[in-house]
Amino acid sequence: MAPQYKRILLKLSGEALMGEQNFGIEPSVLKFFAAEVHEIYQLGVEIGIVIGGGNIFRGVEAAAHGIHKVSGDHMGMLATVINSIALQNALEARGIPTRMQTAIKMEEIAEPFIRRRAIRHLEKGRVVLFGAGTGNPYFTTDTAAVLRAIEIEAQVIIKGTRVNGVYDSDPEKNPNAVRFNNISYRDVMEKNLRVMDQTAITLCYENHLPIIVFNMNEKNNLLKVVLGEEIGTIVK
Repeated sequence: MAPQYKRILLKLSGEALMGEQNFGIEPSVLKFFAAEVHEIYQLGVEIGIVIGGGNIFRGVEAAAHGIHKVSGDHMGMLATVINSIALQNALEARGIPTRMQTAIKMEEIAEPFIRRRAIRHLEKGRVVLFGAGTGNPYFTTDTAAVLRAIEIEAQVIIKGTRVNGVYDSDPEKNPNAVRFNNISYRDVMEKNLRVMDQTAITLCYENHLPIIVFNMNEKNNLLKVVLGEEIGTIVK
């Protein structure tokens, strides 16, 4: 089957890399994610990836412990770079060519983010990882993912989570939570559903960028999403 999307932005949470651990990176999870990305890469899909840093450091929690919010966010940005390097290595171990670009200059590790160069990498069949968020404090990696998706002209943001879509309440706490197959940006904002933060949702709304939320931990789910199967929830 032909993929439904030619160019995507895959958003992963840093927490997803922990596996069963309380913090850090679980190698088996890295390998699993790399295998899932490999499946859609083989279909010719152009892939950008943004990954969070919550498995290493969270700016919000740091602020509660006396670290200045700006400093905490900068530390969180660096955590996303660590995760991006780890995932980059896992992808390259499968023979996938990659490039990493960061919003904060660190030339010895990655290229600075340059929109035209990122698009050229995608056109040449390289998976591009975008690290360090937007480079600014007070913005989440969800917002960074939406911003990069708009800049590289991705057709969709695919957000991998631990649950199979968007629910009216937390399905990990409420066994009777109801999943939405489709939902509008406006409903997400009005119902204050935890899809992405309000800034990210607003950016998607203003730029007509759909979001697909799905369970990344189930084998072949990413492939099914890219092939257009009804997996998870689509926000549009």
